[in-house]
Amino acid sequence: MIRHIVEFRLAADDPEQRALDARGIHDHLTALVGVVPTVRTIVVAPDLGLVGGHWDVVLVSDHDSNAHLEAYQAHPAHREAAGWVSTVVSDRATVDFEY
Repeated sequence: MIRHIVEFRLAADDPEQRALDARGIHDHLTALVGVVPTVRTIVVAPDLGLVGGHWDVVLVSDHDSNAHLEAYQAHPAHREAAGWVSTVVSDRATVDFEY
């Protein structure tokens, strides 16, 4: 099993816009479940905001193999969602690991 973790920093400074953007990231990425067949699970959530310096939003997805992760990343629906996400984030960090 491969776990794919992506942390996002939101670009907006306005708190209302940041909340909208975090919700948009959630909605775009969780919509991939059932559309991209190589995804087992996707969880997208904003940081609690209790500690400074944390990233703003996290994606955690599980895939049966690295080949399935690569197929997810190449899927047109993922590319479309990732394209939208890229318009509202200033930075991202990714970790993939086997468990």
